[in-house]
Amino acid sequence: MLPPALRPIARRLRRAVTTAPHRLPTRLRSWRRLLLRVVVALMLLLSLIWLLLLLWFQLGSGQVLTYGLAAVPTALLGVMGARACGVRVTPLRRVSMRQLMAVYSAVWLLGAGWFLSIAPMQTRDWQPEVGERLSYTRAADNPDIVTLHNVRNFDWRTESLAETRWQTRTVDLSTLSGIDIVNSYWMGPKIAHTLVSFRFTDARPLTFSLEIRKEKGESFSALGGFFKQYELSLIAAEERDIIYTRSNVRGEQVYLFPLSGIHQSEVRGLFEAYLQKADDLNRTPEWYNTLTSNCTSIVFDMARVVSGNRLPYDYRIWVSGWLPDYLYEQQLLTPTSQKWSMDTWYLRAHINPKVTSLTYQANTDAAVFSERIRQGLPTPKLTATARAAAQQTP
Repeated sequence: MLPPALRPIARRLRRAVTTAPHRLPTRLRSWRRLLLRVVVALMLLLSLIWLLLLLWFQLGSGQVLTYGLAAVPTALLGVMGARACGVRVTPLRRVSMRQLMAVYSAVWLLGAGWFLSIAPMQTRDWQPEVGERLSYTRAADNPDIVTLHNVRNFDWRTESLAETRWQTRTVDLSTLSGIDIVNSYWMGPKIAHTLVSFRFTDARPLTFSLEIRKEKGESFSALGGFFKQYELSLIAAEERDIIYTRSNVRGEQVYLFPLSGIHQSEVRGLFEAYLQKADDLNRTPEWYNTLTSNCTSIVFDMARVVSGNRLPYDYRIWVSGWLPDYLYEQQLLTPTSQKWSMDTWYLRAHINPKVTSLTYQANTDAAVFSERIRQGLPTPKLTATARAAAQQTP
């Protein structure tokens, strides 16, 4: 028997032990309901933000129509939030929460349907540097001889002033001798625009660039790239144009990395993939997407196909500024005579110090410019056998 002083404590303990199994599920259910409400509220808030950004980028900022349409879902979600907090909005006090949710969902689905229906176009008032579309023809008696039409070769004076020049250029695919990856950093060390230059044994390099096709008066927005703000454009250009305008005119930090350990079939396969991309864009225009369809991700997808999918996926494909480090880890930046550190590679690959003194008046010879930006860099030879096949050998 317990002493009389301890008996009340013992009764409380027995009661707590007896009722705990019943109270626990009730508390768990209440926490689950609270968590569900938080998740639903967060999803509704994110859906509203997406819809408002869609209206902002598609209809234009500061437009009366934009604000008018944006007010409808914002007001509906505001009323639902007030109702959830126990605040009754007098004009809508007879409308249930389910009815408010149904109306909001209908409005959001209407916006999503509109977004899906927006189609890219070929005919807009384009900026001069993306005003033409790349096309090509092959020689009837030799498919290696490819004539490219609308190759860009502008003389850039300022960022918005250039002497426009679209040219025709013929190349022999049997003389392809290598690939250089060019990274142009325009917004910090993580974000870069990626270009691909093809070298030939008997001709100057040719550069391909996948980028947004801006209209006149339009500027780039990474956020707008998620909302069908820009069509996708494929540019073939001389290096004295497309690299010079970044390093000397825009003041971007540009680096050139020659790839090693690749086979001629892989080089040719990537070149052919660009030609196929030109056909696809001429047939059906596409939207640029900041995450899934940008200058780096598309090139990487093409490279994986022509290399037998031997390149592993990596987050640095989307954080394009770190792409050279990825290539280094894949042993694609190894010189033939010695192995450089990544710091050495960045030092040697930096184009800006090599062309800082070059003015647009002096930048007339495309071959001289291409030779100048490769000073101090190795020129790797193509491998005798495909690297992908070699890697399959145990």
